Amino acid sequence: MAALKYKPIHIIFYVFSLIFTFSANSSKAELPRLLQPAKPDGTLSFLAIGDWGRRGSYNQSDVALQMGEIGQKLDIDFVISTGDNFYDNGLLGLHDPAFQDSFTNIYTAASLQKPWYTVLGNHDYRGDVGAQLSPMLRALDNRWVCMRSFVVSADIVDFLFVDTTPFVDKYFVQPNKHVYDWRGVLPRQTYLNNLLKEVDMALRESTAKWKIVIGHHTIKSAGHHGNTMELETQLLPILHENDVDLYLNGHDHCLEHISSVDSKVQFMTSGGGSKAWKGDVNYLDPEEMRFYYDGQGFMSVHISEAELRAVFYDVSGHVLHHWKTYKEALYSAT
Repeated sequence: MAALKYKPIHIIFYVFSLIFTFSANSSKAELPRLLQPAKPDGTLSFLAIGDWGRRGSYNQSDVALQMGEIGQKLDIDFVISTGDNFYDNGLLGLHDPAFQDSFTNIYTAASLQKPWYTVLGNHDYRGDVGAQLSPMLRALDNRWVCMRSFVVSADIVDFLFVDTTPFVDKYFVQPNKHVYDWRGVLPRQTYLNNLLKEVDMALRESTAKWKIVIGHHTIKSAGHHGNTMELETQLLPILHENDVDLYLNGHDHCLEHISSVDSKVQFMTSGGGSKAWKGDVNYLDPEEMRFYYDGQGFMSVHISEAELRAVFYDVSGHVLHHWKTYKEALYSAT
Protein backbone atom coordinates (compact mmCIF):
# COMPACT_ATOMS: atom_id res chain seq x y z
CA MET A 1 0.00 0.00 0.00
CA ALA A 2 2.99 2.29 0.25
CA ALA A 3 2.76 3.07 -3.44
CA LEU A 4 -0.67 4.64 -2.96
CA LYS A 5 1.00 7.84 -1.75
CA TYR A 6 2.09 8.51 -5.34
CA LYS A 7 -1.46 8.60 -6.62
CA PRO A 8 -3.09 11.98 -7.21
CA ILE A 9 -6.49 12.25 -5.59
CA HIS A 10 -8.22 13.01 -8.90
CA ILE A 11 -7.52 9.50 -10.23
CA ILE A 12 -9.66 8.03 -7.45
CA PHE A 13 -12.61 10.08 -8.62
CA TYR A 14 -11.78 9.40 -12.25
CA VAL A 15 -11.75 5.63 -12.10
CA PHE A 16 -14.90 5.37 -10.01
CA SER A 17 -16.67 7.79 -12.34
CA LEU A 18 -16.10 5.59 -15.40
CA ILE A 19 -19.44 5.23 -17.12
CA PHE A 20 -20.79 1.73 -17.78
CA THR A 21 -23.41 1.57 -20.52
CA PHE A 22 -25.48 -1.57 -20.91
CA SER A 23 -28.21 -2.34 -23.42
CA ALA A 24 -31.63 -1.04 -22.52
CA ASN A 25 -33.08 -3.96 -24.44
CA SER A 26 -32.55 -7.16 -22.50
CA SER A 27 -32.99 -9.28 -25.64
CA LYS A 28 -29.98 -7.62 -27.30
CA ALA A 29 -26.75 -8.49 -25.52
CA GLU A 30 -24.04 -5.85 -25.46
CA LEU A 31 -20.61 -5.73 -23.91
CA PRO A 32 -19.98 -3.39 -20.98
CA ARG A 33 -18.79 -0.03 -22.25
CA LEU A 34 -16.52 2.50 -20.56
CA LEU A 35 -15.79 6.04 -21.64
CA GLN A 36 -12.16 7.19 -21.80
CA PRO A 37 -11.69 10.95 -22.28
CA ALA A 38 -9.14 12.01 -24.87
CA LYS A 39 -6.75 14.93 -24.42
CA PRO A 40 -8.04 18.44 -25.22
CA ASP A 41 -6.49 18.16 -28.69
CA GLY A 42 -8.38 14.92 -29.33
CA THR A 43 -5.35 12.62 -29.18
CA LEU A 44 -4.66 9.58 -27.00
CA SER A 45 -1.47 7.93 -25.78
CA PHE A 46 -1.11 4.67 -23.89
CA LEU A 47 1.34 1.94 -22.97
CA ALA A 48 0.76 -1.80 -23.44
CA ILE A 49 2.37 -4.49 -21.31
CA GLY A 50 1.67 -8.18 -20.79
CA ASP A 51 2.83 -11.28 -18.95
CA TRP A 52 4.26 -9.30 -16.06
CA GLY A 53 3.18 -10.35 -12.55
CA ARG A 54 6.28 -11.87 -10.92
CA ARG A 55 6.78 -9.69 -7.81
CA GLY A 56 9.40 -7.63 -9.61
CA SER A 57 11.61 -10.53 -10.72
CA TYR A 58 12.80 -11.35 -14.24
CA ASN A 59 13.38 -7.62 -14.84
CA GLN A 60 9.75 -6.73 -14.15
CA SER A 61 10.85 -3.83 -11.94
CA ASP A 62 13.28 -2.58 -14.60
CA VAL A 63 10.58 -2.64 -17.25
CA ALA A 64 8.24 -0.81 -14.87
CA LEU A 65 10.88 1.91 -14.31
CA GLN A 66 11.18 2.55 -18.04
CA MET A 67 7.41 2.51 -18.45
CA GLY A 68 7.27 5.31 -15.92
CA GLU A 69 9.85 7.34 -17.85
CA ILE A 70 8.21 6.86 -21.24
CA GLY A 71 4.77 7.33 -19.76
CA GLN A 72 5.78 10.74 -18.46
CA LYS A 73 7.32 11.81 -21.78
CA LEU A 74 4.20 10.78 -23.70
CA ASP A 75 1.75 12.03 -21.07
CA ILE A 76 -0.13 8.74 -21.36
CA ASP A 77 -3.85 8.51 -20.69
CA PHE A 78 -3.96 4.87 -19.59
CA VAL A 79 -2.20 1.49 -19.66
CA ILE A 80 -3.38 -1.71 -21.35
CA SER A 81 -2.49 -5.05 -19.79
CA THR A 82 -2.64 -7.94 -22.26
CA GLY A 83 -3.05 -10.60 -19.56
CA ASP A 84 -1.18 -13.16 -17.49
CA ASN A 85 -1.23 -10.57 -14.77
CA PHE A 86 -0.17 -12.82 -11.87
CA TYR A 87 2.15 -15.84 -12.12
CA ASP A 88 2.04 -18.69 -11.96
CA ASN A 89 -1.56 -19.34 -11.01
CA GLY A 90 -3.42 -16.05 -10.87
CA LEU A 91 -4.69 -14.67 -7.59
CA LEU A 92 -5.69 -16.97 -4.74
CA GLY A 93 -8.39 -14.53 -3.64
CA LEU A 94 -9.15 -10.90 -2.89
CA HIS A 95 -6.57 -10.79 -0.12
CA ASP A 96 -3.72 -12.43 -2.03
CA PRO A 97 -0.60 -10.27 -1.41
CA ALA A 98 0.49 -10.94 -4.99
CA PHE A 99 -1.82 -8.13 -6.12
CA GLN A 100 0.21 -5.53 -4.28
CA ASP A 101 3.56 -7.31 -4.60
CA SER A 102 3.27 -7.67 -8.39
CA PHE A 103 1.19 -4.62 -9.28
CA THR A 104 0.72 -1.81 -6.76
CA ASN A 105 4.27 -1.87 -5.39
CA ILE A 106 5.92 -2.28 -8.81
CA TYR A 107 4.24 0.28 -11.07
CA THR A 108 4.74 3.23 -8.73
CA ALA A 109 5.72 6.01 -11.17
CA ALA A 110 3.43 9.03 -11.17
CA SER A 111 2.81 8.66 -14.91
CA LEU A 112 1.43 5.15 -14.39
CA GLN A 113 -1.26 6.24 -11.92
CA LYS A 114 -3.86 6.03 -14.67
CA PRO A 115 -6.50 3.39 -15.45
CA TRP A 116 -5.11 -0.05 -16.28
CA TYR A 117 -7.54 -1.69 -18.69
CA THR A 118 -6.91 -5.38 -18.21
CA VAL A 119 -7.81 -8.73 -19.79
CA LEU A 120 -7.36 -12.17 -18.28
CA GLY A 121 -4.71 -14.60 -19.49
CA ASN A 122 -4.52 -18.37 -19.21
CA HIS A 123 -2.40 -18.15 -16.04
CA ASP A 124 -5.02 -15.87 -14.49
CA TYR A 125 -7.65 -18.55 -15.14
CA ARG A 126 -5.64 -20.96 -12.98
CA GLY A 127 -6.46 -18.86 -9.92
CA ASP A 128 -9.57 -17.22 -8.53
CA VAL A 129 -10.91 -15.42 -11.60
CA GLY A 130 -13.61 -13.76 -9.54
CA ALA A 131 -10.95 -12.01 -7.47
CA GLN A 132 -9.34 -10.33 -10.47
CA LEU A 133 -12.77 -9.35 -11.81
CA SER A 134 -14.01 -8.02 -8.48
CA PRO A 135 -14.51 -4.24 -8.18
CA MET A 136 -13.32 -4.69 -4.59
CA LEU A 137 -9.74 -4.75 -5.86
CA ARG A 138 -10.16 -1.07 -6.69
CA ALA A 139 -10.34 -0.39 -2.98
CA LEU A 140 -6.75 -1.64 -2.87
CA ASP A 141 -5.63 0.06 -6.08
CA ASN A 142 -8.07 2.29 -7.92
CA ARG A 143 -6.26 1.91 -11.25
CA TRP A 144 -7.42 -1.68 -11.69
CA VAL A 145 -10.14 -2.10 -14.37
CA CYS A 146 -10.54 -5.77 -15.25
CA MET A 147 -13.47 -7.52 -16.97
CA ARG A 148 -13.79 -10.57 -19.17
CA SER A 149 -14.74 -8.68 -22.34
CA PHE A 150 -15.62 -5.01 -22.68
CA VAL A 151 -15.36 -1.87 -24.80
CA VAL A 152 -13.50 1.33 -24.03
CA SER A 153 -14.73 4.21 -26.17
CA ALA A 154 -12.49 7.23 -26.64
CA ASP A 155 -14.18 9.21 -29.42
CA ILE A 156 -11.73 8.64 -32.29
CA VAL A 157 -10.96 5.03 -31.26
CA ASP A 158 -12.86 2.07 -29.85
CA PHE A 159 -10.89 -0.52 -27.88
CA LEU A 160 -12.50 -3.95 -27.73
CA PHE A 161 -11.13 -6.26 -25.03
CA VAL A 162 -11.83 -9.96 -25.68
CA ASP A 163 -11.60 -12.87 -23.25
CA THR A 164 -9.55 -15.28 -25.38
CA THR A 165 -8.65 -18.07 -22.92
CA PRO A 166 -11.98 -19.95 -23.22
CA PHE A 167 -11.40 -20.29 -26.98
CA VAL A 168 -8.37 -22.54 -26.55
CA ASP A 169 -9.28 -26.23 -26.68
CA LYS A 170 -6.26 -27.64 -24.85
CA TYR A 171 -7.15 -25.92 -21.58
CA PHE A 172 -10.33 -28.03 -21.53
CA VAL A 173 -9.23 -31.33 -23.08
CA GLN A 174 -5.58 -31.48 -21.93
CA PRO A 175 -5.24 -29.29 -18.83
CA ASN A 176 -2.41 -31.49 -17.54
CA LYS A 177 -1.83 -30.70 -13.85
CA HIS A 178 -3.51 -27.30 -14.06
CA VAL A 179 -6.94 -26.49 -12.67
CA TYR A 180 -8.82 -23.70 -14.42
CA ASP A 181 -11.57 -21.60 -12.90
CA TRP A 182 -14.32 -21.86 -15.52
CA ARG A 183 -17.07 -20.32 -13.39
CA GLY A 184 -19.01 -17.91 -15.59
CA VAL A 185 -17.77 -19.60 -18.78
CA LEU A 186 -19.66 -22.90 -18.84
CA PRO A 187 -21.41 -24.11 -20.90
CA ARG A 188 -18.41 -23.19 -23.01
CA GLN A 189 -19.93 -23.19 -26.50
CA THR A 190 -22.81 -20.99 -25.42
CA TYR A 191 -20.35 -18.57 -23.85
CA LEU A 192 -18.21 -18.43 -27.02
CA ASN A 193 -21.17 -18.10 -29.38
CA ASN A 194 -22.56 -15.19 -27.38
CA LEU A 195 -19.15 -13.55 -27.10
CA LEU A 196 -18.50 -13.73 -30.85
CA LYS A 197 -21.92 -12.20 -31.54
CA GLU A 198 -21.24 -9.41 -29.05
CA VAL A 199 -17.79 -8.70 -30.53
CA ASP A 200 -19.18 -8.59 -34.05
CA MET A 201 -22.03 -6.31 -33.02
CA ALA A 202 -19.74 -3.93 -31.12
CA LEU A 203 -17.40 -3.60 -34.10
CA ARG A 204 -20.22 -3.24 -36.63
CA GLU A 205 -21.88 -0.50 -34.60
CA SER A 206 -18.65 1.38 -33.93
CA THR A 207 -18.39 4.78 -35.58
CA ALA A 208 -14.86 5.44 -34.33
CA LYS A 209 -12.10 6.29 -36.83
CA TRP A 210 -9.89 3.52 -35.39
CA LYS A 211 -10.73 0.05 -34.09
CA ILE A 212 -8.30 -1.82 -31.84
CA VAL A 213 -8.97 -5.31 -30.45
CA ILE A 214 -7.08 -6.60 -27.41
CA GLY A 215 -6.82 -10.22 -26.30
CA HIS A 216 -4.30 -12.26 -24.35
CA HIS A 217 -3.67 -14.96 -26.93
CA THR A 218 -1.86 -14.52 -30.19
CA ILE A 219 -3.58 -14.72 -33.55
CA LYS A 220 -0.35 -14.54 -35.53
CA SER A 221 3.02 -15.00 -33.83
CA ALA A 222 6.53 -16.31 -34.45
CA GLY A 223 7.03 -16.86 -30.72
CA HIS A 224 6.84 -19.90 -28.46
CA HIS A 225 3.09 -20.44 -28.75
CA GLY A 226 2.78 -19.42 -32.39
CA ASN A 227 -0.60 -18.83 -34.01
CA THR A 228 -3.72 -19.65 -32.01
CA MET A 229 -5.76 -21.78 -34.41
CA GLU A 230 -9.06 -21.28 -32.57
CA LEU A 231 -8.75 -17.49 -32.86
CA GLU A 232 -7.67 -17.71 -36.51
CA THR A 233 -10.83 -19.59 -37.39
CA GLN A 234 -13.35 -17.89 -35.09
CA LEU A 235 -12.22 -14.35 -34.22
CA LEU A 236 -10.01 -13.28 -37.13
CA PRO A 237 -12.81 -13.34 -39.76
CA ILE A 238 -14.76 -10.89 -37.60
CA LEU A 239 -11.73 -8.57 -37.43
CA HIS A 240 -11.39 -8.72 -41.22
CA GLU A 241 -15.07 -8.06 -41.84
CA ASN A 242 -15.12 -5.03 -39.56
CA ASP A 243 -11.94 -3.26 -40.74
CA VAL A 244 -10.05 -3.60 -37.46
CA ASP A 245 -6.75 -1.71 -37.54
CA LEU A 246 -4.79 -3.46 -34.80
CA TYR A 247 -4.94 -6.68 -32.79
CA LEU A 248 -2.86 -6.38 -29.62
CA ASN A 249 -1.95 -9.39 -27.47
CA GLY A 250 0.46 -10.95 -25.00
CA HIS A 251 0.93 -14.70 -24.28
CA ASP A 252 4.22 -15.01 -26.17
CA HIS A 253 6.90 -13.47 -23.95
CA CYS A 254 8.36 -11.22 -26.62
CA LEU A 255 7.74 -8.08 -28.63
CA GLU A 256 6.67 -8.41 -32.24
CA HIS A 257 4.86 -6.76 -35.13
CA ILE A 258 3.31 -8.79 -37.94
CA SER A 259 1.47 -7.38 -40.93
CA SER A 260 -1.37 -9.19 -42.62
CA VAL A 261 -0.93 -9.89 -46.32
CA ASP A 262 -4.67 -10.15 -46.96
CA SER A 263 -6.08 -7.32 -44.83
CA LYS A 264 -5.09 -4.12 -43.08
CA VAL A 265 -5.01 -5.77 -39.63
CA GLN A 266 -1.67 -5.40 -37.83
CA PHE A 267 -0.77 -7.97 -35.16
CA MET A 268 1.33 -6.67 -32.27
CA THR A 269 2.57 -8.66 -29.30
CA SER A 270 3.51 -6.95 -26.05
CA GLY A 271 4.27 -9.85 -23.73
CA GLY A 272 7.68 -8.81 -22.40
CA GLY A 273 6.65 -7.59 -18.97
CA SER A 274 8.94 -9.97 -17.07
CA LYS A 275 10.22 -13.43 -18.01
CA ALA A 276 11.21 -13.70 -21.68
CA TRP A 277 12.08 -16.69 -23.85
CA LYS A 278 15.48 -15.90 -25.34
CA GLY A 279 16.05 -17.49 -28.73
CA ASP A 280 12.61 -19.12 -28.87
CA VAL A 281 11.64 -17.94 -32.34
CA ASN A 282 9.70 -19.84 -34.98
CA TYR A 283 9.64 -19.18 -38.71
CA LEU A 284 7.16 -16.72 -40.14
CA ASP A 285 6.65 -15.46 -43.67
CA PRO A 286 9.16 -12.60 -44.17
CA GLU A 287 6.46 -10.69 -46.06
CA GLU A 288 4.49 -10.50 -42.83
CA MET A 289 7.18 -10.17 -40.14
CA ARG A 290 8.00 -6.53 -39.43
CA PHE A 291 9.77 -6.92 -36.08
CA TYR A 292 10.64 -9.55 -33.46
CA TYR A 293 12.50 -9.17 -30.17
CA ASP A 294 13.01 -12.06 -27.76
CA GLY A 295 13.51 -9.99 -24.60
CA GLN A 296 11.68 -7.90 -22.05
CA GLY A 297 10.03 -4.60 -22.90
CA PHE A 298 6.77 -2.86 -23.68
CA MET A 299 5.14 -0.68 -26.31
CA SER A 300 3.45 2.70 -26.67
CA VAL A 301 0.73 3.87 -29.03
CA HIS A 302 -0.21 7.44 -29.92
CA ILE A 303 -3.41 8.07 -31.85
CA SER A 304 -4.79 11.16 -33.53
CA GLU A 305 -7.76 11.36 -35.88
CA ALA A 306 -5.49 10.85 -38.90
CA GLU A 307 -2.48 8.91 -37.58
CA LEU A 308 -1.53 5.94 -35.37
CA ARG A 309 2.06 5.50 -34.16
CA ALA A 310 3.37 2.41 -32.34
CA VAL A 311 6.80 2.18 -30.69
CA PHE A 312 8.47 -0.82 -29.02
CA TYR A 313 11.01 -0.37 -26.18
CA ASP A 314 13.43 -2.75 -24.50
CA VAL A 315 14.10 -3.13 -20.76
CA SER A 316 16.40 -0.09 -20.85
CA GLY A 317 13.88 2.13 -22.63
CA HIS A 318 15.70 2.02 -25.98
CA VAL A 319 13.52 2.19 -29.07
CA LEU A 320 13.60 -1.12 -30.93
CA HIS A 321 10.95 -0.59 -33.60
CA HIS A 322 8.50 2.07 -34.65
CA TRP A 323 5.67 2.06 -37.15
CA LYS A 324 2.90 4.41 -38.18
CA THR A 325 -0.14 4.38 -40.39
CA TYR A 326 -2.71 6.89 -41.54
CA LYS A 327 -6.36 7.27 -42.28
CA GLU A 328 -5.61 8.35 -45.83
CA ALA A 329 -8.63 10.54 -46.50
CA LEU A 330 -8.14 12.40 -43.22
CA TYR A 331 -4.36 12.66 -43.59
CA SER A 332 -4.50 14.09 -47.12
CA ALA A 333 -6.97 16.69 -45.97
CA THR A 334 -4.71 17.97 -43.20
